[in-house]
Amino acid sequence: MDDDKERFLKEFGEHYGYPNSPKNIDQIRSSEFKRLEELVYLDHAGATLYSESQMEMILKDFTTNVYGNPHSQSDTSSSTSDLVRSARQQVLEYCNASPKDYKCIFTSGATAALKLVGEAFPWSKESCFMYTMENHNSVLGIREYALAKGAAALAVDVEEIENQNGHPRNDLSSLKLSQRSAQRRSRTEILEDIPTANSLGSAYNLFAFPSECNFSGMKFSLDLVKLMKENSERALEGSPYSSGQWMVLIDAAKGCATQPPDLARFPADFVAISFYKIFGYPTGLGALVVRTDAAKLLKKTYFSGGTVAASIADIDFVSRREGIEESFENGTISFLSLASLHHGFRIINNLTLNAIDRHTSCLMSYIRKKLSALRHGNGAVVCTLYGDLTKMSSREWGPTISFNFRRPDGSWHGYREVEKLASLSGIQLRTGCFCNPGACAKYLGLSHKDLLSNFEAGHVCWDDNDILNGKPVGAVRISFGYMSSFEDAKKFISFVVNSFVPLPNLAGKGYLSSGKSTPFSSKDVHLKAITVYPIKSCAGFSVDSWPLSSTGLQHDREWLLRSAGGEILTQKKVPEMCLINTFVDLAQGILYVESPRCNIKLQINLDPALSGGVKGEMDLQSQSVMAKK
Repeated sequence: MDDDKERFLKEFGEHYGYPNSPKNIDQIRSSEFKRLEELVYLDHAGATLYSESQMEMILKDFTTNVYGNPHSQSDTSSSTSDLVRSARQQVLEYCNASPKDYKCIFTSGATAALKLVGEAFPWSKESCFMYTMENHNSVLGIREYALAKGAAALAVDVEEIENQNGHPRNDLSSLKLSQRSAQRRSRTEILEDIPTANSLGSAYNLFAFPSECNFSGMKFSLDLVKLMKENSERALEGSPYSSGQWMVLIDAAKGCATQPPDLARFPADFVAISFYKIFGYPTGLGALVVRTDAAKLLKKTYFSGGTVAASIADIDFVSRREGIEESFENGTISFLSLASLHHGFRIINNLTLNAIDRHTSCLMSYIRKKLSALRHGNGAVVCTLYGDLTKMSSREWGPTISFNFRRPDGSWHGYREVEKLASLSGIQLRTGCFCNPGACAKYLGLSHKDLLSNFEAGHVCWDDNDILNGKPVGAVRISFGYMSSFEDAKKFISFVVNSFVPLPNLAGKGYLSSGKSTPFSSKDVHLKAITVYPIKSCAGFSVDSWPLSSTGLQHDREWLLRSAGGEILTQKKVPEMCLINTFVDLAQGILYVESPRCNIKLQINLDPALSGGVKGEMDLQSQSVMAKK
């Protein structure tokens, strides 16, 4: 055992691994995840991984049994129906929900579960859809249904009120919702047209929040359920939307992997679940756990096969099924996927949720501690972590961490740069805003003006624009799963140190060389080659030595290609960009650009005063313009 692991186990050994399970973490990795030998997988918030024995059991199940369509009347169909009922019960037990009070509706995923609530909720012009800033786009999309029916949409922050000793209270009085903004679809949003509290008394309202933020990893207090259902007037003190009948929706797609909501203690009306986030397989299957009384209020318009008791083709007649599950599950449910749920839950139950939560939490705590301690030679912080850890214990954070890296001068490393370097090091992580625009803007300090300016500059989700106007527009995220190990965490920290914490003896050096006279003094560091990429996403050129600038190699990624319409081009969008060759002649101060698809070789003077700002044009079948970043 190396010294690092020994120190880790001394601090976290009580919670690390699964000593009370049939297999400990090392045995799980060696027998169930042999495919991870050369890979550090740190994107479990995106999708966790299925185990080998899980898939073997599923294959054996499918090759041994015959599952027919549950809408048929055959013996094989009857077996499938029994399996579906068993799967519903397993899901309810996972959330500690009584089958008397809750029903399980299977959907194509958590997004479909959320969409079902949005389109069937009894909205009116007196209704309000309220949601926390930290919410996935799949939750924010419900806003469209609310606004289309004349309801208001309200974004809020959750505040924790501290006691006299500076610690959060442990009762409902510690929670308060702070209004961000109210929206309506039409001009009736002006103050005098907002419905009064008296007219809102009988309206049905919906409050949505995630059990765990998929951006920061912060766990939301489930006391919010009781607060909104029992004391909404206090939670929204002074707001015209504080009255009415409030119903609560929990997006548990991320949180269910380690800590599903306990519905016996916190009786939310709707809970959205995604199974591949829990045990990797199957994808394309989720569930809406809905309180029976709440389901009766949903108003479904569409009907399909399996949802009707009777219908007539040529007149306006349809009688819907009375059962909650049957009336909301359109068509034939994914019954083969449902057959695989049993094997996934078996994996989780053998390890136990408490052990999984402890195991992943200690890895998260270790990484946060290590990243927080990193410093540059001048004492500057290397990593900016998102989330206020000073007010929260480690138990109030899920196994998800988001952050960005800074250079010694305080400038930012782009998250796409981090992602590409990590991939080259065999580390899989996630970057961007993770479909959570509210949390992204909140933690990165991006104002509405910043966001609109970035969009007008061409930035959209999943593009390569990671730094705009000197600010990051997204973050780096790593997340752990039940099969993550200390070795994964250690390899990630080693990657960060090697890639973003310069060696002290490099300070003050102004030139990088691949010759024998290397400035590196460490015997373990050898520079094999230098490649400079003047134009982002285009081919670079190799040299034996090259001058440094304050941001790295001089002229490296200093240019980009922009279409005539202003869109920034990348190889992801235009793969032919890899054919564009570049070379910088430092002696002459000229950038040479050529492509086999162009008849001319472009020469651009590197002196801005001589080149007139716009550096040149090339015809790449899209009349692209090249400009300095």
